[in-house]
Amino acid sequence: MRIFITGATGFIGTAIVAEVIKAGHQVLGLTRSEAGAQSLIAAGADVFHGNLEDLDSLRRGAAMADGVIHTAFNHDFSRFAANCEADRLAIEALGAGLAGSDRPLVITSGTGMGAIAPGVAAIEDNFNPDHPNPRKTSELAGLSVGQRGVNVSVVRLPQVHDTVKQGLISPLIQIARDKGVSAYVGDGLNRWPAAHVSDVARLYRLALERGQAGRRYHAVAEEGISLRDIATVIGHGLKIPTVSLSHEEALTHFGWLGDFVGRDLPASGRQTQQWLDWHPSGPALIADLERMKYAGD
Repeated sequence: MRIFITGATGFIGTAIVAEVIKAGHQVLGLTRSEAGAQSLIAAGADVFHGNLEDLDSLRRGAAMADGVIHTAFNHDFSRFAANCEADRLAIEALGAGLAGSDRPLVITSGTGMGAIAPGVAAIEDNFNPDHPNPRKTSELAGLSVGQRGVNVSVVRLPQVHDTVKQGLISPLIQIARDKGVSAYVGDGLNRWPAAHVSDVARLYRLALERGQAGRRYHAVAEEGISLRDIATVIGHGLKIPTVSLSHEEALTHFGWLGDFVGRDLPASGRQTQQWLDWHPSGPALIADLERMKYAGD
């Protein structure tokens, strides 16, 4: 299969490109830069010049492929709602490029979209279209495209990690470095789910190869690691104190992450593992945090 991959030069996309090529597929990778093009060529992929704002380029790239994996997303959280709307337009364009065929489109969302109730692990079958998180826009776009006959499935992401990057935990590390303390909120027992980037890449491939239209898959290896444990290992790594903050203090301390850091967001991946015979085997989040190189070491 020839797979069009957006976000092909990003953290997760790079791992997906390698995984898909290893499985015997051909990759057409979207990039806007010459440096990105060179990295794709080095990985054994073909280059497709374009970007998320150029919707025609997305339609053309999808039309040239046997399937699409869409991971590109602007992670500037200062304009998160606008970025979610841009993702809606991108998904609509990719769907248009696949119209009239059964070629798969795998899009991306977050495990929080499967939340049921406080303290209960999010599940694949749940989706609340009235969820306050603007990220729901991506899944609503997937539903819209699916209603027009496109074979769409969703991979929902937790904190995706290796020893270099760890999702939203990477900015937590930078904040701890800047502030001189590694902090959590309250008792710190609220949880975030996680998965190693190699396991996540394999799940995207399986969703493309075996996925069922309309299904949502959770890339979850660990259902929930407490923020206190995460903050503690960061504190050890940076050799700084680990402290508890009130919710009010957290809003100031963490900036744009302030409202998010105290949330309990466990998620299950049990159904995904059964549906796709996906069995995560990569290192755990805490193990990667313990092994990473902290600046100043």
